[in-house]
Amino acid sequence: MKATLAIATMALGTAGPALAQEHAGHGPAPDTVAAKTQCEQEAARHRAMGHPVSDGECAPEQYRDADEPPIDLSTMDHDAMNHEGMDHPAMDHSTMDHSAMGHGSRDRDAVLTPIPHGPAPAAAGFGPPRAADEIWGAEAMAESRAGLPSELGDTRYWWLQGDRVEYRTSESGDGYLWDLQGYYGGDLEKLWIKSEGEGRFGEDIEGAEIQALYSRAIGPWFDLQAGIRQDFAPRDRTYAVIGVQGLAPYTFEIDAAAFLSDRGDLSSRIEAELDQRITQRLILQPRAEIELAAQDVRELGIGAGISTIETGLRLRYEIVREIAPYFGVEQEWKIGASADYARANGEDPSTTNYVVGIRFWF
Repeated sequence: MKATLAIATMALGTAGPALAQEHAGHGPAPDTVAAKTQCEQEAARHRAMGHPVSDGECAPEQYRDADEPPIDLSTMDHDAMNHEGMDHPAMDHSTMDHSAMGHGSRDRDAVLTPIPHGPAPAAAGFGPPRAADEIWGAEAMAESRAGLPSELGDTRYWWLQGDRVEYRTSESGDGYLWDLQGYYGGDLEKLWIKSEGEGRFGEDIEGAEIQALYSRAIGPWFDLQAGIRQDFAPRDRTYAVIGVQGLAPYTFEIDAAAFLSDRGDLSSRIEAELDQRITQRLILQPRAEIELAAQDVRELGIGAGISTIETGLRLRYEIVREIAPYFGVEQEWKIGASADYARANGEDPSTTNYVVGIRFWF
């Protein structure tokens, strides 16, 4: 079918009476000229778009070929047209009124469609709880569901940290200290191993212990721990242990435990530390530790009540996240009867230690 484009009905409708006036008066009327000019401009614009428009389209109706009736441009479906043959680079799109052509109206309508707000339809929350069983079978899906915990929520991993591995110096002499801990397990259950000890070079070790603890998560921030502790110095002694470890509000790391020895001695220890980042790699860490006892234990130099308080400040630099050297200062006080036992043994109950060490984890 021959594709013929005519001028808008409005333009032709205006030209009709004007052309009749021209014919009656044997001269062009002003309205006729204006209508014909508008018609020719519209035809030129469509020709520029590659639409075939015959030269006679702007002629009065009585001079147009009767086999080619005018077509109303307002009813044209531009989306159905084949634009592949058009010379688009030659077109001057800046002068075209694309909004009048209806181009992109679908996109505009989609963008302007308001997003509905409010609760989801009631039907959205209903459906078979095991819908996949209908497709794959209950047996196959049961095996798949059984594998989910091990693949997504029951991964086993291990971790080891040297929280404090340091050289210490004070008026009483030079010494050393270690504080190590690590675990193996999953998100909910772990086996924790902890070890602490200290001493002075050239002397017997002052204290050394190791703990083996079963740990169970009791919330997103804390684990409940229970197990045994074995001391090797200053005396061999075994303790039952129960405690909690985790992250308290304001990001304080807390490790608190109670110990019951095989001699019936009851004691406890509370440790807290806080990482204050100065930069992404430079961290200032205040730390405090308190030891308490329910009774005097003369052979260990422990008095009832608060027996020892330690406070320290360490500044470390993370060369990489896993390795961070540090230096700092730590003050230790023995309190009450513990201070008396220290004086009796020729020790100073108050000691200031200057420390340098390394913190690591992997």
